[in-house]
Amino acid sequence: MHRICDSLTKNGYAVVLIGRKLPRSLPLEHKLYKQKRIACIFNNSVLFYAEYNLKLFFALLFLQADCYCAIDLDTILPVWVISIIKRKKRVYDAHELFTEQKEIVTRPFIKKIWNTIEKFTVPQFKYGYTVNDFIKNELQKKYGIQYEVIRNLPSKKNQDSTNHIQDSNFIIYQGAVNEGRCFETLIPAMQFVNAVLIICGEGNFFNQTKKLIQTYNVENKIILKGWVEPKILTQLTKNAIIGITLFETTGLNQYQSLANRFFDYIIAGVPQVCVNFPQYKKINDVFNIACMIDVTDTQTIANAINKLLADKILYANLKNNCIKAGEILNWETEEIKLINYWKSICI
Repeated sequence: MHRICDSLTKNGYAVVLIGRKLPRSLPLEHKLYKQKRIACIFNNSVLFYAEYNLKLFFALLFLQADCYCAIDLDTILPVWVISIIKRKKRVYDAHELFTEQKEIVTRPFIKKIWNTIEKFTVPQFKYGYTVNDFIKNELQKKYGIQYEVIRNLPSKKNQDSTNHIQDSNFIIYQGAVNEGRCFETLIPAMQFVNAVLIICGEGNFFNQTKKLIQTYNVENKIILKGWVEPKILTQLTKNAIIGITLFETTGLNQYQSLANRFFDYIIAGVPQVCVNFPQYKKINDVFNIACMIDVTDTQTIANAINKLLADKILYANLKNNCIKAGEILNWETEEIKLINYWKSICI
């Protein structure tokens, strides 16, 4: 979201970004656009969503804007209502197939609620964009809407401002520590790997990840950083030797995902172990930047990591390909599509 807001602001738009304040949220960085955080009494369950949506509604009610943008399905209701009340344009930014996440797919009653919200609201958002062709086609097939594809690619400028540490020997996972990200097999895999894994992020599987680390006695091999400031995360990623992009097959959202970290590793020049799902395979077939694995069991993950650590020629080729791919897969090229799309809306 910071990339999008920065680009819009630089191109003359007055932007207000509203988000959630967690008990352990990092301080807000100074930005050219306005930022507002909503603190909630409840931080999980249906009570959180009810409280957050109600508070978001009132925050938007007293915010004057020409257009309101919902980020994923969990903010779509208040944005829709406000746009109706104020007779303003509305945009849907779909980062994922929200109703196909593992934590929703495995809970039938919760899935039914979110499916109902999606079926009611999404068709009423004429304007919108998403992160890959599959999600775009799914939304078009289900609701007859034609969205743009704007991928969440990292900026080359951020990479240029970081320093590289020679002879680093750590593996990095960055992103939400959530269900469906293969921590149940990644953590025990580190028993067989002669390197340290740094996990940057938190999420609904964070406490279980702590327990897994203790269960498999890999406290000396895994560092949980929690949420990390973007500048520090960029530095860490650039200095890693291997990145990790893994998902379970439970839920269509995971199977057709295109995670930000996949591109973050590429532009940092870091080869990665990546699950061989369609969207990742499509890009790797063109650029050959990752060691792709078809299954995500413990031994397969460990073997893939050890292969990258041991095979210097393979590693050097993948790293060189990452550097070349980063000249194409970057925000400087993708933001042109973003600005053109917003220009087409705000006429």
